[in-house]
Amino acid sequence: MLDDIDRRLLRHLQADPAQPTGQLAEAARVPLATAYKRLERLHATGILRGQHAVIDWQALGYAVEVSLRITLDKTNPRAFDEFLAAARDVPDVIEIQTFLGRVDARLKIIARDLPAYQQIYRDRVLTLPHIADIEALMQVATIKNTQSLPL
Repeated sequence: MLDDIDRRLLRHLQADPAQPTGQLAEAARVPLATAYKRLERLHATGILRGQHAVIDWQALGYAVEVSLRITLDKTNPRAFDEFLAAARDVPDVIEIQTFLGRVDARLKIIARDLPAYQQIYRDRVLTLPHIADIEALMQVATIKNTQSLPL
């Protein structure tokens, strides 16, 4: 699927997504036309889905990150869909994951401080439908956070 040229381009693109294509081609040691064609193909096949800005929410004053492990009451056949639809509408939820096993979903919530988190928890999280159990994990430190693949 990917050859060495594709991997080199993706590796350098992961390191600096904002670099111009000419600089990327030079770093990957390929002609500019090849870099353009390969990037177009990677976009067309869905391997490369775009570029986005990464915002440091802590620099904007958000000091609290909490991970909530949610177990749903699955006696209602629509519980999962209704819960996910409602959770998507909570602006403080920055990530939603679903699982197989005892825990059904995980919500990552950010807040400016603990009182703000408590307000979000009471007013927005506890009103989500079909929750049977919640386990809160407050993040203390991020040790590794990468989306880069080992190409």
